[in-house]
Parts: sequence; C-alpha cells; structure tokens
Amino acid sequence: MHGETDHTEPFDLNADRLQEECGVFGIFGHEDASALTALGLHALQHRGQEAAGIVTLDDEQFRAERHLGLVGDHFSNAETINRLSGRAAIGHVRYSTTGETILRNVQPLFAELEGGGIAICHNGNFTNAMTLRQQLIRDGAICQSTSDSEVVLQLIARSRERKIVDRFIDAISQMEGAYSLVALTSKKLIGARDPLGIRPLVLGDLNGAPILASETCALDIIGATFIREVENGEVIVCSPSGIESYFPFGKCRARPDIFEFIYFARPDSIIGGRSVYEVRRAMGGELARESHVESDVIVPVPDSGVPAAIGYSQESGVPFELGIIRNHYVGRTFIEPSQSIRALGVKMKHSANKMQIQGKRVILIDDSLVRGTTSVKIVQMIREAGAREVHFRLASPPIRYSDYYGIDTPVREKLLAAKYNLEEMRNYIGADTLAFLSVDGIYKAMGYEGRDNENPQFTDHCFTGDYPTPLTDLSEDRDFIRPPRLVEVQ
Repeated sequence: MHGETDHTEPFDLNADRLQEECGVFGIFGHEDASALTALGLHALQHRGQEAAGIVTLDDEQFRAERHLGLVGDHFSNAETINRLSGRAAIGHVRYSTTGETILRNVQPLFAELEGGGIAICHNGNFTNAMTLRQQLIRDGAICQSTSDSEVVLQLIARSRERKIVDRFIDAISQMEGAYSLVALTSKKLIGARDPLGIRPLVLGDLNGAPILASETCALDIIGATFIREVENGEVIVCSPSGIESYFPFGKCRARPDIFEFIYFARPDSIIGGRSVYEVRRAMGGELARESHVESDVIVPVPDSGVPAAIGYSQESGVPFELGIIRNHYVGRTFIEPSQSIRALGVKMKHSANKMQIQGKRVILIDDSLVRGTTSVKIVQMIREAGAREVHFRLASPPIRYSDYYGIDTPVREKLLAAKYNLEEMRNYIGADTLAFLSVDGIYKAMGYEGRDNENPQFTDHCFTGDYPTPLTDLSEDRDFIRPPRLVEVQ
C-alpha cells in the first residue's frame, strides 16, 4: 500500500501543510500609520500569502489599497504609502479558506453606515456565517463578496443600536466560531476576540499610539511595546480619549488554538506568555522521550520542523544536522517548460544534504502530517541520498478531524490519519518507523501534566474531534455550506 504520488510534480513542502487564513494589524494616532501597518503585515506574511490590504483614515476620509499577492509586491514603495495618508490604519493578509482569492474578497472591507464609514478585517472563521448570510439575503441584503467579514458589516448596518461600539457588539454577538477582528471608524480603532480566544490578538503601544495585531512579532518589527493579549471575549476600543474594554459575553475559560504553538505562529512570537520557539523545542523533547529509536542523526523538515528537531536532539543526545537544504529563491509560480525539467522539481525547492545522510540512520522531524503526499517524497529523497534507515517523527498528534475555525484543512476523508492506522501510514510514506507526539505530550510541552479532558486547556479538535463551539453551517455530509462561486474574467 505504498503511497501513490506523482514524483514529476514540483516538490513544495508547503503544498501539504495546514494553512492559516489571515493576519490582522491596526494602529491609531500615528503619523506613519500606513507605513507601520505595511511593516506589521510583512511580519505577519506567514499567516497569508495570497492577498493584502490596508485602509487608512485621514480627517474622516478613508483611503484603501487592496491587492492580490504579497505585501512586498504592493506596499513597499513610497508612492503607495503616500497615497495611504492618515494617522490611523488597519491591514490584513489573507489566505483564502472561505471565498475565492479575487479582489472583491480582499480585506479590509469597507461600508458607509448612517453614522459614518467603517472598515473591518478578521482572522478566523465564523461557523454560522453562511446561515446568517442566507437570512440577510432573504431579508433583502445584497452581498458583494463571499467573505465572512461582509456578514459582520451587514449585521452592523442593520443593528438598531445607536452607538457604533454597541452596533459592533450587537453584530458579533450573533456570530459563532473563532475570530479576531479589527475595525476602523472615523473616531475609533476597535478590536475583538472570540469568547474562547481561539484566534490570537495582542495589544501594543508605539509612542502612545495603540496597536492591535495577530502576533507579537508584528510589534517587534516596528519597535512597539507589547502591552498584553486581548482577552478572550474582549472588545477593545481605542480612541483619542484612551482605551476602553468591554466584555459583552461575560467571562469564560479561554481555549486558544493549540496549532498556533505547533505551526502557525512565528517562532519568535509570544503567545499566552509562552515563547512559541521554546514550546516547539519542548514538543521535540517530549517526542524523543516517547518514541526514540537508535539513530545517527536528527534531520528537520525545513523550516517548521527545526525547533522540534533541536529539542529532540537535545533530549536524545543524537546530533542535529541540516540534512535537507531549502532553496529560498524559487517562487511559488515557477513554470517547468517540459516533462524532463518537471521531473527535477523535487530538487528545485528542497534537496538532500548527502554528506550528512549517506550511510546513516536518520530520524526526520516534522511538525505535523496532513495528507502525507509530501512525506512520501521526503522519505524517498532521504533514501536516494543514501540513508541506511529513515524514521519519521511528528511533533504533534495525528490530525484525524477537519478544522472549521479558519484553518484550511482538507475534508476529513483526505486526512491520512483519518483513513489509516499507524502501520498503514508508515507503509504509505515508506518509513522504517513512524511515531507521533501524543495528545498528553503536547500538553506536557505546554507545562501541564496532560490534557484536562473535563476542561481542556486548548482547542485541539483536529486531534480529538472536540469542537468547542456550535458548527451551525455544517451540513449532513459534514462539509461546510458554501455560496455559489462567481468567476471573474479579465
């Protein structure tokens, strides 16, 4: 039952990764708001590479730039930044899990309301957005995008509340799922985090200008000071008079997404007071304690497997080596002109460092296993480089369940661990042995004795099937309801 895969396809390790939906950034009251937002989005680029947008506020005039592509492709020149004048701005990087990657879906989205304009962007997924959208359309609403953010705008517009903050709270109180939201009005910067704190959001300060961002690395790049995390269920309002906090849903126990620590957040970010890098290294150490075998070298799958591999090496005493070298200069859209050149795709982005592999018993370390298609190619590449044995180790448990909170997981039937048992997975990828970190192991790496099954400390549904919120949009075939797609032609 060895994995069937087309080895002529270009070898892109990111092609079989979980992909996060978005990153958000906002700043209020700084003369360089647009430039700082562009820099913040650069730091958050790992959270979404398909589109980017910035909206600024200049004397109650909103200005917007939204583009497909990377932040640096559009927001790195003075001309663009100068067009985005103003002392307040919000920005967004997008990975499309809901809605097509077309310009009308690129955030921030903007709307004129009775009390003035509002721009909004979000990270995450509302699990009842399609249900609400269908109701709004039945009531006469016209939707221009397929983004969940537009549903929030529609609900804000239809709210009977008088003040914009109350209308914002009224809107998100109708939403289910996981989200961090940033909105900009003519007088305020507003942020919100879902009641369980599944998606991250932090508060920072730069010379008196408050900042909201998905991760602390976005504060670091502009020299801002980290103040605190926005709390789960908190609505935070920044205005010229200061910062106010509201807890419209009451206080409940937070359950942040464990995958922020495993893969999504940048290693230099701090989440919940924990260094992401240190947690990943600790996960590697736990993995070594649980499943070590005799070996000669520890090799990470770049780049996400590196911290765990370091931890594994330190715990096991087996040397760490860069046995796979990544070429950072091959773009995602490289076009191979012929079948013979296409067959070389395996070496275009990643290649084996033969001198560190040949004749050795190799332990490969990666953060997670999704479909398993690239793992087949990785193991084959290491064997072709002369490895005597190849042992595959994953610094997270098997992913057996789909995500509905903003992570682009395949349907469950395409998840390798949902289809096969451990031995079948080992045979599929062609490794000599295969092992995953246990669920309790990830919690031990986080500083706990294990998972509290009565009151889980994190959102870990991809491993356990324990979804912490309603999944209203889930239909009988266990796939999300989606709107018909509009294909835009040039």
